[in-house]
Amino acid sequence: MSKRDYYEVLEISKSASADEIKKAYRKMALKFHPDKNPGDKAAEEKFKEAAEAYEVLSDDNKKARYDQYGHAGLGGAGGSGGGFGGGMNMEDIFSQFGDIFGGHFGGGGFGGSAQRQQLRGTNLRVRIKLNLEEMVNGTQKTIKVKKMKLAPGATSKTCTTCNGSGVQVKVMNTMFGQMQTQTHCGTCQGIGKIADKIPAGANSQGLIKDDVEVTINIPAGAREGIQLNVRGKGNDAPFGGTPGDLLVVVEEETDSTIKREGDNLHQELYVSFAEAALGTQKEIPTVGGKVKIKVDAGTQSGKILRLTGKGLPSIDSYGKGDMFVHINVWTPQNLSAEQRDFFESQMNKGEMLAEPSGKEKTFFDKVRDLFN
Repeated sequence: MSKRDYYEVLEISKSASADEIKKAYRKMALKFHPDKNPGDKAAEEKFKEAAEAYEVLSDDNKKARYDQYGHAGLGGAGGSGGGFGGGMNMEDIFSQFGDIFGGHFGGGGFGGSAQRQQLRGTNLRVRIKLNLEEMVNGTQKTIKVKKMKLAPGATSKTCTTCNGSGVQVKVMNTMFGQMQTQTHCGTCQGIGKIADKIPAGANSQGLIKDDVEVTINIPAGAREGIQLNVRGKGNDAPFGGTPGDLLVVVEEETDSTIKREGDNLHQELYVSFAEAALGTQKEIPTVGGKVKIKVDAGTQSGKILRLTGKGLPSIDSYGKGDMFVHINVWTPQNLSAEQRDFFESQMNKGEMLAEPSGKEKTFFDKVRDLFN
């Protein structure tokens, strides 16, 4: 397989200066370094290829021969007098060129560094039930939660393995020379502290489980399934870190009278036959308190009254839903003798018969009206 042009390998022009050649090689070596590409044979070959190109182009005599005769002017197995050629190995490369990588290799800690772990307690999740009025207007609830908290008398001390830094430094002799890496301390797990005094009943981090009262502010417009985040009210962190959060999931209590559908509310209102025939006023409950509504004379069973803005506040906008009152005419089931005589006399006279005018709304008309 023919060798690639050395200038192409380093991505430079033939007029590149010695400093530009060095910078180009350093860039390629960093990109394809084996520590950054573990197990990648293609990257390893490109790393060797870049080293071979630099070994030639950084030497004025070799560079002159290469510029005039190409690879054939270098002699040997297509390689250079430096002894790399096709059989070069990683140790030769690292030992000869390890001094040009500066702080990225050797004592500079190439390979990444670890940082001290931030102490933070875990989150807690609880569920809280709200009725419709609380969901509409908002409320404040005080609940008891079981959480991990620092046990009285528990103390910590600086980790002696890492001296509180949370990291351990390892120096290895590599083909570049010495390489420095940092890893999380195995003793304190990167925290920098370890337990000193642990009271009876506490865990290895000095934490115990206890009941704690937490006050939660529920905003107006809360909904079933919404999750509220109460910061700092979750489990304590060991050794004086930041507590986790309390995640509060809202559940809706079932109302015996009012049913919710999105932002809209529905309820049924039963009126007597006489009230439907003569008309009346009724007081009904809403989430904002009781209101009076008018039932017109001649109201038919199934009529729906719409109370605009008497629903729930919208989450996605500034508006409110509506309240829909479904009228049901209650047909008496146990008539007295006097009542029976009255209705029979009306029937015999041909009065009070079911005579639709054709203008009555069907069930589908009523459903359509709900969304218009």
